[in-house]
Amino acid sequence: MGKPDADGPGLPDLPPEWGRVVVPDDASALAAEAEQLRRELGGTPRHAVPPPPARSPFALALLVLLVAVLTTLAGLAAVTWPRPGRSTPEPTPTPYAPPAGAAGRPLPALDLADAGQSPVPLRGLVPAMIILVDGCPCPADVATAATLAPAGVTVVTVAGTRPVRATPPAGATVRPLADPAGGLRSFLHLPARPGAVTALLVDRTGVLVKVVPEIHSAEDYRADLTRLAA
Repeated sequence: MGKPDADGPGLPDLPPEWGRVVVPDDASALAAEAEQLRRELGGTPRHAVPPPPARSPFALALLVLLVAVLTTLAGLAAVTWPRPGRSTPEPTPTPYAPPAGAAGRPLPALDLADAGQSPVPLRGLVPAMIILVDGCPCPADVATAATLAPAGVTVVTVAGTRPVRATPPAGATVRPLADPAGGLRSFLHLPARPGAVTALLVDRTGVLVKVVPEIHSAEDYRADLTRLAA
């Protein structure tokens, strides 16, 4: 701060380039200068905000298309993404059960066909072990049954359209026949299964003693086969 000015006691030192500063006693003397200053300041905005740029219609359409594509991809990912801990259970095979009430019924009066297509009455072969080989020739199973069959019991193989010849062991006999009409399967309500043979044990009166839907071993029929000769 400097010393007071001679013309204005109490005023601080001012820059010399301002010149002589005169402070009037009446503020109304500065009305003209104030009005001019207001006009100058009012013509120029203090904060000029630029207008927002116009959006192109093409850019808006592109944005909408992009959102639609992303939504579709997200939905596909949610559907096809593998979920841990879930696996398709394998189907349980249906057990090959014998028909209900088949045992104890008389054997139907069917005529089967031999190799010369001559009819052979099935009831004329009892007592017999009838092996259905329309699902599998299974010569080993046929040979085992022929070996175990007691004297007087006929081992008969029944195929579908033509008799299947088997080579029995020495001293054993097998009668090959065919059932083109599928009469035995219809009587049993037991369809053929690939790789499996079915056995029927019939006593001398023509009554069905036992049905073995699928032979696994000789123990499935050994005891009943022995009793057929009684």
